[in-house]
Amino acid sequence: VIDNNLNGTWYMMQDAAQRWRDQGRPGAIVNVTASVTRGIQGVAHSCAARAGVIYLSKSVAVEWAPLQIRVNSIALGTLETEGFENYDPDARAQFRRSNPMLRNGDAWDIAEACVYLAAPSGKFITGEVLTIDGGGQMWGEMWIAGKPDYFKTEA
Repeated sequence: VIDNNLNGTWYMMQDAAQRWRDQGRPGAIVNVTASVTRGIQGVAHSCAARAGVIYLSKSVAVEWAPLQIRVNSIALGTLETEGFENYDPDARAQFRRSNPMLRNGDAWDIAEACVYLAAPSGKFITGEVLTIDGGGQMWGEMWIAGKPDYFKTEA
């Protein structure tokens, strides 16, 4: 996991930056990882790799800013994907209820954020993490076993 998620990201960033440097062109890198605001039991290596991508991006953003190469990250919350459909329907519903917006993100939520950061609209943004989770980090823990009564909301 660390070799693929963290080291793979590093190698791709290096290759892109080298091409831009060789051509004397500015560039923008948007790394996509999962939101890692808390530990998750049983996947410490995955959490470490995800956090590593975020801090790798921040460090490289400082180094490459003088070259006009911007580096940012997007941290994802739960997304409605084909893989998500493999979860039990009750679990999928619980994920949705566990979000302040009472839904999960979709591919367009991520695509639009990537375009914003990579396009001229993001020309003065580097070293940042844009969390796209519908406010999930503000909500607190994800209560897979069921939220306590004081967290329940009426839709």
